[in-house]
Amino acid sequence: MAQKFCLSIMFVFSSVILSLQLHAQSVPNPYHYVSHKKIDCKHGAVVSAHPLASQVGVSVLKKGGNAVDAAIATQLALAVVYPGAGNLGGGGFMVACLSGGKKIALDYREKAPAAASKDMYLDAKGDAQPNLSQNGHLASGVPGTVAGIFAALKYCRLPFKKLIQPAIDLAEKGFVITAAEARSLNETQEDFKKYNTVMPVFVKGSAWKAGDTLIQKDLAKTLKMIRDSGAKGFYEGETARLIVEEMQRGKGIITYEDLKNYAAKERDPVVVNYKSDYTIVTMPLPSSGGVLLPQMMRMIEDQPIKSYGFQSVQSVHLMTEIERLAYADRAKYLGDKDFFKVPTKTLISYPYLYHRMESYKPNVAGKSEIIGAGSIPESEETTHLNACDSDGNAVSITTTLNGEYGSRTVVAGAGFLLNNEMDDFSIKPGVANMYGAIGGDANAIAPGKRMLSSMSPTIVLKDGKPYLILGTPGGTTIITSVFQTLVNILEFKMTVQDAVFKPKFHHQWQPDVIYVEKDFPQNVRTQLQQMGYTIQQREPIGRTEVIKISEEGNIEAVGDKRGDDSAEGY
Repeated sequence: MAQKFCLSIMFVFSSVILSLQLHAQSVPNPYHYVSHKKIDCKHGAVVSAHPLASQVGVSVLKKGGNAVDAAIATQLALAVVYPGAGNLGGGGFMVACLSGGKKIALDYREKAPAAASKDMYLDAKGDAQPNLSQNGHLASGVPGTVAGIFAALKYCRLPFKKLIQPAIDLAEKGFVITAAEARSLNETQEDFKKYNTVMPVFVKGSAWKAGDTLIQKDLAKTLKMIRDSGAKGFYEGETARLIVEEMQRGKGIITYEDLKNYAAKERDPVVVNYKSDYTIVTMPLPSSGGVLLPQMMRMIEDQPIKSYGFQSVQSVHLMTEIERLAYADRAKYLGDKDFFKVPTKTLISYPYLYHRMESYKPNVAGKSEIIGAGSIPESEETTHLNACDSDGNAVSITTTLNGEYGSRTVVAGAGFLLNNEMDDFSIKPGVANMYGAIGGDANAIAPGKRMLSSMSPTIVLKDGKPYLILGTPGGTTIITSVFQTLVNILEFKMTVQDAVFKPKFHHQWQPDVIYVEKDFPQNVRTQLQQMGYTIQQREPIGRTEVIKISEEGNIEAVGDKRGDDSAEGY
């Protein structure tokens, strides 16, 4: 009896200690959490790729932070709890609409190092070597994430130390991983061993399993340096030294000067009207979504797609042909506009797009070998998050390492993964990157140049106020997923959950294939094949996050069923 009483007291005591530890950590319980796919609330919401990151964001809102505070805290937490794409060693884009009417587009895309060159991934015969642009040290561009976070701080309410502390706690004390995270870590073990000079914490003797605790002491140390020294805690000093030494061990080319000279850029967001009801705000170049999304929405604007219905043969055919035309233009015309003259105004103009749609035939599949880019006179791993608050601020952020776990290279002693964004350049005209996208001179490698991206964080305004906040990871499928989600909600009047959960499809000009998810209707597949299309089933397309805000101020937040994504709000 006495023994049972003592055990009971010990259990209560240990529970109290754990509770106090969690309270001190300023984060939700990292050892027990669940994913919420849909939340209805009134005051504020966050949707991201991981439940803990979403919970961190909402906890910041509850402490008086605004949507930008919440987005930064969520982004930092993702760098810990979602190592496959959340990051310090990558880059991204932020689109925001603030309560006073200000619209923001913040570019912290990675850049080519100063020693980069147009032909750096070609062998002596002139053949492309994609392994070098996709894996290991040479694949990495200069990271921009940390610079982007500090560029956004001027829009925040809370001190930065409060925004980064939850990430520090999660890295230092650890969190339990999900089944999906265990699976992806196990699948990448051999690459971690191959592309690292010092084995990272992601490598362990036995297989990872759901419920294992991942502790990242080196990453916590790096986060503390950023907390205490700001952006210089990453781009200069100890962390910079560790990055450069890692480069030297692995024959990479990022230098101290590359790191010190990196700067995020505020750009003018792309703002276009859709019909008379909506205003779409999205990211400009180097986001190709800043051109392709307006193109697609304007090409569909005067089409009777609503009468066709969701995923009918007619609507899929129309949307596929629009995607084909847009991606053909991407291959020829798009790149970093700081380095290459891009005819953006023409590409999204109604006369140009009306001319492009002349190739569309209602009952016949187009052919990419015939349909190329329009004529203009001379003149898949990523992560997304949304946040909103009760004051009318809305934030949409997409960040990336490019491939899952980026270059598979961890900076020894610093604990974070480096990106493999150099593969997003055109390493040789006509050679596809890891997502099958083809590029040319507009996206050729040049020192200091930002590689073209598909990331398309987007906000839709209705009557001048945030109505939809959305985005997704997924490489070249990002833009088509955002496009389809907008059409699902704005034209087919679907619920947010259906717009996100229902099967998606994708076409990107080359290869000339419609990719579909496994639950895409079989009868529609068959009819499309009869029209002349090649259909190919693939893994899930993207992980779309959406927040919808009604005229009455009610918030509906949805995280995609395709991953551990979670919506939180209050």
